[in-house]
Amino acid sequence: MVARRGLCAAAVVVSSATAAVTAGVVVAGEDAPARSAVRGAPVAAPVAALAGSLAGKVVVIDPGHNGLNHRHPKIINRKVKAGPFRKACDTTGTSTNSGYTEAAYTFDVATRLAKALRAKGAKVVLTRPSNKGVGPCIDERAAIANRLRADVALSVHADGAPSGRRGFHVITPGYVKGYTGPIVKPSQRLAYDVRYAFRKGTGQPYADYIGRNGIDVRKDLGGLNMSKVPKVFIECGNMRNRTDAAKMRSAAWRQRAADALAAGLNTYLRR
Repeated sequence: MVARRGLCAAAVVVSSATAAVTAGVVVAGEDAPARSAVRGAPVAAPVAALAGSLAGKVVVIDPGHNGLNHRHPKIINRKVKAGPFRKACDTTGTSTNSGYTEAAYTFDVATRLAKALRAKGAKVVLTRPSNKGVGPCIDERAAIANRLRADVALSVHADGAPSGRRGFHVITPGYVKGYTGPIVKPSQRLAYDVRYAFRKGTGQPYADYIGRNGIDVRKDLGGLNMSKVPKVFIECGNMRNRTDAAKMRSAAWRQRAADALAAGLNTYLRR
């Protein structure tokens, strides 16, 4: 996701208009071979095993964008409700300079995260079954978590900022009258839990180009505005930055990122 361009992402059920092109399963990690740890990167603390059980908890994980969005501009450019305004259904997302896409990265991390949470007993629903489809739209991405009355929803992204900038940030909803009021405070708590765990577990620094201390508040994202359950986005790094891109292309680092996100969600859900 490119900073401040208002890209759409959030929790969802695939609509009938896009179901035909969302079939298929991609093997997590096949888009980018594993690489060794990034030289000179900060050493992250080992991720501890998740404490306790998450039985009875419902978690919706949204891997941002989709692998074939770029082939279906009419579908993803269609305007949908995004709060008190309308926005494009979805976007293509960004990529590293070498061509590793945000859509591939987010699906890989999301599937790893789902596995970790299911191992603790949580019911986990992903918003798309593969990286070989298109959509869903941002309003549908929020709708699935709403219909499930999920305890929490997390949208996984990577940014496309200027190449000289790097780091991660968590996006939490601002107050939008008639929409986000009930979820603002719990989403803030979720944002702090995810931020702490992600930095501790990955060694990734806070973004040096947006937000404050790894937290950004936004009112323009349909995936947040249309949510009725606590929800945040995480931009795991800047795909246009050489250091961040090398990390995100590493299967070992993606596993660490997933484990860190699982730890953050576990902290929030067990309060």
